[in-house]
Amino acid sequence: MAERQSCVILGVGPGLGAAVARRFAADGYAVALAARRPERLGDLVAEITASGGVAQAYRADATEEADVVALFDAAERDLGPAAIAVFNASGRVRKPIAEIEAQEFIDAWMRGCFGGFLLGREAARRMQPRKAGTILFTGATASTKAFPLSAGFAVAKFGLRALAESMARALQPEGIHVAHFVIDGAIGSDGGNAKLDPAAIAETYYQTHAQHPSAWSSSVELRPWTENF
Repeated sequence: MAERQSCVILGVGPGLGAAVARRFAADGYAVALAARRPERLGDLVAEITASGGVAQAYRADATEEADVVALFDAAERDLGPAAIAVFNASGRVRKPIAEIEAQEFIDAWMRGCFGGFLLGREAARRMQPRKAGTILFTGATASTKAFPLSAGFAVAKFGLRALAESMARALQPEGIHVAHFVIDGAIGSDGGNAKLDPAAIAETYYQTHAQHPSAWSSSVELRPWTENF
């Protein structure tokens, strides 16, 4: 890359978010790691830096418009133009419908869907003038299946998938690759491939970003071989 570019990841924890950061940093992107508790990301920043990469942690609440706008402004100022944006935040309520409080439902939707809208909009605003970029959304089994106790989770995930689909249709003709990932199964490393390894998921994210424009994926499902579907 002639000019250093950044990868903005909203919702970075020790699992998938960290793995995505490591993978894009390994290819030379400066990674902006965003979370509500950025002080917890110090070890990851140090790890990426020690490996020769560039990383910086930022405080951002995915449900706060001002936070997401400020995140992109700071990341592009500090690290370079945003070439990739990844939405990895989520909110879950696992209760029977009669037991879900209204605010619990709203909070889960705000974290899992509204936050995706904010990240997608801010990424698009910056990528459209450049006619290039990649926007990736982390979904779940609940993106396509609403189980009995998942009303407070599936609504957000269905909505996030709809957002990604709409954005893909609108933005891909402008050179901006948009993809949604159904992560169908538990994430972790158990040695037997019964769980989705975070590094393996991150590799798929990277390879999706690297696809040739003549063969872009907009919807990708990932699951271990043990998962029923």
